[in-house]
Amino acid sequence: MSGGQKKRNFQIEAFKHKVVVDPKYADKTWKILEHAIREIYNHNASGLSFEELYSCREDCWHPLFGLIYAMNDLGVLDGIKKLVYSSEMSMWPPALKTAEHSSSDLFCLALSIQVVAHACLGEKRLRNAYNMVLHKFGEKLYSGLVSTMTLHLQTMSKSIEAAQGEVINRGLMRNIIKMLMDLGSSVYQEDFEKPFLEVSADFYRAESQEFIECSDCGDYLKKAEKRLNEEIERVSHYLDAKSEPKITNVVEKEMIANHMLRLVHMENSGLVKMLLDDKIEDLGRMYNLFRRVPNGLSTIRDVMTSHIRDTGKQLVTDPEKSKNPNALSSSFEYFINLNPRSPEYISLFVDDKLRKGLKGVKEEDIEVILDKVMILFRYLQEKDVFEKYYKQHLAKRLLSGKTVSDDAERSLIVKLKTECGYQFTSKLEGMFTDMKTSQDTMQGFYTACGAELANGPTLVVQVLTTGSWPTQSSITCNLPAELSALCEKFRSYYLGTHTGRRLSWQTNMGTADLRATFGNGQKYELNVSTYQMCVLMLFNNTDCLSYREIEQATEIPSFDLKRCLQSLACVKGKNVLRKEPMSKDIGEDDAFSVNDHFTSKLRKVKIGTVVAQKESEPEKQETRQRVEEDRKPQIEAAIVRIMKSRRVLDHNNIIAEVTKQLQSRFLANPGEIKKRIESLIERDFLERDNTDRRLYRYLA
Repeated sequence: MSGGQKKRNFQIEAFKHKVVVDPKYADKTWKILEHAIREIYNHNASGLSFEELYSCREDCWHPLFGLIYAMNDLGVLDGIKKLVYSSEMSMWPPALKTAEHSSSDLFCLALSIQVVAHACLGEKRLRNAYNMVLHKFGEKLYSGLVSTMTLHLQTMSKSIEAAQGEVINRGLMRNIIKMLMDLGSSVYQEDFEKPFLEVSADFYRAESQEFIECSDCGDYLKKAEKRLNEEIERVSHYLDAKSEPKITNVVEKEMIANHMLRLVHMENSGLVKMLLDDKIEDLGRMYNLFRRVPNGLSTIRDVMTSHIRDTGKQLVTDPEKSKNPNALSSSFEYFINLNPRSPEYISLFVDDKLRKGLKGVKEEDIEVILDKVMILFRYLQEKDVFEKYYKQHLAKRLLSGKTVSDDAERSLIVKLKTECGYQFTSKLEGMFTDMKTSQDTMQGFYTACGAELANGPTLVVQVLTTGSWPTQSSITCNLPAELSALCEKFRSYYLGTHTGRRLSWQTNMGTADLRATFGNGQKYELNVSTYQMCVLMLFNNTDCLSYREIEQATEIPSFDLKRCLQSLACVKGKNVLRKEPMSKDIGEDDAFSVNDHFTSKLRKVKIGTVVAQKESEPEKQETRQRVEEDRKPQIEAAIVRIMKSRRVLDHNNIIAEVTKQLQSRFLANPGEIKKRIESLIERDFLERDNTDRRLYRYLA
């Protein structure tokens, strides 16, 4: 206010006469409200004056409990109760309809309070009043109704809908379930869901016993699958979503888990019969159902293993087949080549034995095992596929130093060379030559540069000949400055001693040993991949880095970097880094820091890279594609050799001759042979006869 104006004080004085409240005002007010509640409940509110209702004073309002009991005096709740327990409750589905109408009346009553009492009670007390109505309803009405609902719901849903084809009123069921949920989750769970699951278990226990007595395995699985889908659909239509795993567990236990052994061993329809009759659809259904229950897949695996062993044993010990060795041999060859992954499995068996399985085994026993491997190898039709996998596994063993015995490795290569010839093992032998040459090269490097390298990190380089080792794309990353300088020194030394050669670093194939000190003062030696080393050494100069900063600094490919960070931050017990936010997946907005609280019982900790143990589907396709590409020049070379000696030959004889020449490595596909013939014609190695199009001539 300006200085020229005077400040004025106002004071409100009390009434000079005493205000007297009509002692009957509260009773008169309640009669008005009682009439209003009754009219609203009876759907006859058009004649009410809501202005008059809102004018009712709060201090004249009955207490909450008094209100509830007053409503009870109106007969509203008792009216609903009489409806629920009327004669209709003995019938189905009228009982559900009665319950739905009762709940509708209940919520109409609660709405009455909301409309009438909002101005008088306030929001919080109004909500208490609404909840009190629901509580009172639950206290008086739902006992008995819920158990009746459970029984009828189960009977109707399963017996009528499934067996007789009658369609259940899903809208009605949904409303009833909502009523129970509104009464409280404990009401739904304890008074409906729990007995519902018990009744369901009894139902499926009896039904499954009935089914299994009169059905074969395939039909039983179809019925079990149908019941499972029905329960999932039932939940989606009118039950609480949280009930789905509980009711499906009931079906899985009663219809699948309790009958697994009987199903797989069913005579004339069990698992073995499905395998023999190529029942692919039934086998798929069994797999999908059994994997849902504990020990389901192991049960299938045990039966299949037993069947395969018995079948193989029968082939070998059958006296009739022993009379004809050629028949026995051809039968076993057919048997082992039924599975296209047999070459991979044999190579994996060898890999397991040469990594750890032969440790401590006598030399003569090792030879026995390798001879048995060669027996299986001889029966393979796709020996080149075995070679591809064996080369990959051997490379990993040599580069990681995980082979148990160099003598055992060389012994198997000699056996393969005897069986398939020099060409089959030339690259395998080249891998061993590279390993020996690399040792000599490193000795020369440290002899020549030892004084310069005395105080720095130690570098071990394995120089691999490109043609001898499995094909690897040249993937590089930004090495730490200390190692980058050391690598350049080695490059200079190597190229200075070998003319006409090139070096490309395969950083994705290396390993490193790091000495690390954590915040608690604990020191460890970490065995990591080259990628992991590049990431960890970034934290020598900073406390926290984002994913994008790490990616930019290292230039590690995104797929490999995420696997690398997962192994460093997300593997329990080996999480040398912390990730924010914590999760198993790596996101581009994640932040990483050193885990100062890292501890381990071991001083030397190996941190592997998160990777699937089995070859992924794209990797399988890539391996198969490389095999097919390698076969093309071999087929063409065989065609040229044959035509060069025969000069003129018809199509069928070329196919037969090529197949015979290549059978020591693989079974040539006639379609692929035809494509190679066409390719040779285009390049003027062959030509077709002018009169007989199926006759080919060799062009000198």
